[in-house]
Amino acid sequence: MNLLVCDLAQGLLWIVNIYTMLLFVYAIVSWFPDLRRGRWVYYLASIIEPVLIPIRRIIPPVGGLDLAFLILFFALQLLVRPALAHFAFDSCIPVF
Repeated sequence: MNLLVCDLAQGLLWIVNIYTMLLFVYAIVSWFPDLRRGRWVYYLASIIEPVLIPIRRIIPPVGGLDLAFLILFFALQLLVRPALAHFAFDSCIPVF
């Protein structure tokens, strides 16, 4: 049972790390219009935008600056990743 929880915690941490990288790629693509060509940008937007839209409803863009990206990034880095890392550490390290 403990091994299953350990694998789950590590998998969730891995997913958050990959999502953070995709978030950065999406930000870079948004800055360069020439990179917006291709079907891969549509798939990337379908992964990132559903999370950004609720944040934008609460905090709309200010002067063309989209704060939703920053809020999501900091929430992932300062809240979610440390909590998952702590959970993974507690579930993967045996206590004697």
